[in-house]
Amino acid sequence: MMFFPLRFGHVTVVPVLFQQSLKESEDDPVVNLDHIFGVEPLKIASPSTDAEVALALRVLEGCCLLHRESTALAHQHKAIPVLMNILSIRGVLEQGACLDALISVMLDSSANQMDFEVCNGIEEVAVLIRDKQIDENLRLKCGEFLLLLIGHVNGRGRPPLATIHEDIRQLLGEKSASLIWAASQFGSTLDPEQRLTALHIQARRVLESLDLSRVVISHDVGFGVTVMNF
Repeated sequence: MMFFPLRFGHVTVVPVLFQQSLKESEDDPVVNLDHIFGVEPLKIASPSTDAEVALALRVLEGCCLLHRESTALAHQHKAIPVLMNILSIRGVLEQGACLDALISVMLDSSANQMDFEVCNGIEEVAVLIRDKQIDENLRLKCGEFLLLLIGHVNGRGRPPLATIHEDIRQLLGEKSASLIWAASQFGSTLDPEQRLTALHIQARRVLESLDLSRVVISHDVGFGVTVMNF
């Protein structure tokens, strides 16, 4: 287990996260024969375990929520491309933590939001939430992610993410997009615990809307009817 120096004064946490646990795997290095015939041992860096990556993502999330400069540092270390890679190739444990980290990294950060747009982030999340073969809790987490993200950018008719509602409409359909847009404004007067409960409930409704839409489409296509809108 690796321990990180939590010194916000010198902001050491975020760089260490990206240099260690969140470092993307590289191809095997060319073996230097000096290590074979010499006395200096060859250092072998083992890849981070699933638990280590998930923990690092939770630490990153906390740093960005508590310390604004950590968000800028995350951008310097190409946080969004790294996180999107984790979201696409890692397991459920890391993917869930990754979605939470993405929200905190993009919070009030135009630079990170632009990176998310460049990485086609909404499309990647939409692929996951539409996939009924993956873990349902991960799909719910995707719903929560979309609700939080749209709630944050609602009313901002300027880049980045200026077209997010239209993007979601095209990816998930009119009904689901409208539900997400309306539900993202939930609970502004609720306490944190009530807001969390409301978030879970709304995410569940988004999932039900998506699954119902797919059933309707399958039924209509079976009768030779092409459905253009949900």
